[in-house]
Amino acid sequence: MADEIRTIGVLTSGGDAPGMNAAIRAVVRQALAKGVRVKGIKKGYQGLLNEEIVDLERSSVSDIIQRGGTILGTARCMEFKTDEGQQKGATICMKHGIDGLVVIGGDGSYRGAQALSRKGINTIGIPGTIDLDISCTDYTIGFDTAVNTAMQAIDKVRDTSSSHERCSIIEVMGRNAGYIALWCGVANGAEDILLPEKYDYNEQRIINNIISNRKKGKTHHIIINAEGIGHSTSMARRIEAATGIETRATILGYMQRGGSPTCKDRFYASIMGAYATDILCQGKTNRVVGYQHGEFQDFDIEEALAMKKNIPDYQYEVSRALSM
Repeated sequence: MADEIRTIGVLTSGGDAPGMNAAIRAVVRQALAKGVRVKGIKKGYQGLLNEEIVDLERSSVSDIIQRGGTILGTARCMEFKTDEGQQKGATICMKHGIDGLVVIGGDGSYRGAQALSRKGINTIGIPGTIDLDISCTDYTIGFDTAVNTAMQAIDKVRDTSSSHERCSIIEVMGRNAGYIALWCGVANGAEDILLPEKYDYNEQRIINNIISNRKKGKTHHIIINAEGIGHSTSMARRIEAATGIETRATILGYMQRGGSPTCKDRFYASIMGAYATDILCQGKTNRVVGYQHGEFQDFDIEEALAMKKNIPDYQYEVSRALSM
C-alpha cells in the first residue's frame, strides 16, 4: 500500500499534564506491536523544527507510566504558527521518514496537527491538558490528577483557615475554563466558587455572604477562584478591608501540573495512545481522539475546534445550592 504507515512520530505540545507519559508509552508499544517504527520528537513543534528526533524502542518507555510531566519535553513555538514553519515541519517529517504523527496537547496543538495534515503528514491528536477545555471530549489527560492535587491542597488550607478564623481565597489553574474550580468548589465544600463562565464580578455579594456566614457562627470562609478570573491577592485585600476579617490568598499554581498521575489518567491516557496509533495505521488523518458517553471515539479536527464547551448549568446550580 502506497499510504501504509511505516514510521510514527509522537510529540507533546503546550502545557504538560500528568498522564502524557502513559500516552507516549502506549503509542510506542502499540505501534511496535504492529511492526511500525516510532520516533520521539523532543520539545514539541519547536523540537520538530530543530530536528530533535530520536528512535524509540520498548525499553525507551519502560518505567515512565508513573511519572508526571513528559519525557519528550514540551515548548511553545511561535514559528510553527506560520505557513513557512508548518511547511518546514512537514518537510522534516518526510526527511525522517515520519508518515504519521501523534500530537498530545490542547487545542493550539491541534491547529498545528491540522496544518501538518494539510501538508501531507497523517496526524492524530490526543487531548492532553489539565484544563478539561477540549470541546469534543468529556475527558482530557491530566485533569483527574490536577483536580485531586488541588483538592488535597485546599483541604490543607481549610484546616489553617479554620484555626485562624480566616477567609481564604484559593486560586486554581484552568486558563479560561472553570472546571478545576467547579470540581474543587463542590468537592472541598467551598462557600463561594468563582468561574470565568459564570462570574458577574459582583464582589459585594461575596462580602455580604462572608458577613452573613460569620454572624451565623461560621469560623472560616473558603472561596475557590479560577485562574481565568485571577487577581486573588488584590481581591483578598478588598475583602479584608470591607469585612474586617483576616483574608489570605493562596495561588496553587504549577503544582497542579506535576505529580504522579492517578489511575484514571494512566488508564485513559494509555487507551487513547493505543487508539490514536490504531486509527493512524488505518489511514485516518486530521482526527482527534475523544471520550464521550463512556466510549473512546475520534473526531475531525476542524469539527472539534468548532465545538463549544460550557459549564453545565445543572452542575453550576448544584454547586451554588450546596455552598449555602
